[in-house]
Amino acid sequence: MKKGLILVFTTAVISGFSIFINKYGVSVINPSVFTFLKNTVVALMLTSLILLIKDRRLLKSLTKKQWWLLCLIGLVGGSIPFLLFFKGLSLTGAAQGSFIHKTMFIYVAVLAVIFLKEKISKEFLIGTLLLLLGNLIYLKALPTSFGQGDLLVLLATFLWAIENVISKYALKDLPAKIVAWGRMFFGSIFILVFLLASGQAGQITTLNMTQIGWIFLTALILLGYVLTWYSGLKYVPVSTAAAILLLGSPITTLLSLTIGVKISPSEFLAGTLMIIGLIFIVGFKYSEEKIYVRS
Repeated sequence: MKKGLILVFTTAVISGFSIFINKYGVSVINPSVFTFLKNTVVALMLTSLILLIKDRRLLKSLTKKQWWLLCLIGLVGGSIPFLLFFKGLSLTGAAQGSFIHKTMFIYVAVLAVIFLKEKISKEFLIGTLLLLLGNLIYLKALPTSFGQGDLLVLLATFLWAIENVISKYALKDLPAKIVAWGRMFFGSIFILVFLLASGQAGQITTLNMTQIGWIFLTALILLGYVLTWYSGLKYVPVSTAAAILLLGSPITTLLSLTIGVKISPSEFLAGTLMIIGLIFIVGFKYSEEKIYVRS
């Protein structure tokens, strides 16, 4: 459990850096093309890693069911939600889209209870309320409308929640790097199909060196993200892991200080509430785990 928590917390830190850096990447490249190339580079890196450490036998030993699971993870986690999310963000406000995305841990928790039989404690519920309150303060206003863009972001968020639960199930029998590879490899294929069908594939050959540089930089960050996330998810309840990812928001805010952006008192309060919420969710969960092991 402790190892898994450290890995997931590392994922949250990487997520904070990723959000901070990716906003520059998508500003100079078509978001769909950017996502495809970034995911493809990571898929190639993971393929090389698997072959380098002679784990190709793992791929050869996969059952038909496991291949279908990996394909499904790529579809509902590595392709469709990315396309929906970026399209949705272009139609709604960034703050509102961000808030909707950060409700993912709620859907993950509900799905985990139904399909993985995870238990939700009262401490988790208290932590959930604090996390939502912190995110609302970040938003600085209650959402007053719900348009097409918001719906697309919500659909993307729900698909990512489904993917997390499927991945947790798959990780019972598969190594983390294989699940990460399946998400990126099959996800890249599905996004390529979309680019070809929508006539955007031609933009891949028109990139300049600056754009290519952003792709490789963000791909390295994404590689660290998927490796730590799936490695941690193997040992941590998916509902807890999804909640920990919200730590990425305060980290992104702190990084904004490096470019001269001032943190407002409300953002400081929001970050504090989110950290307290995570303490309720993770602290009590880890304490229970230690007590259980000792007994």
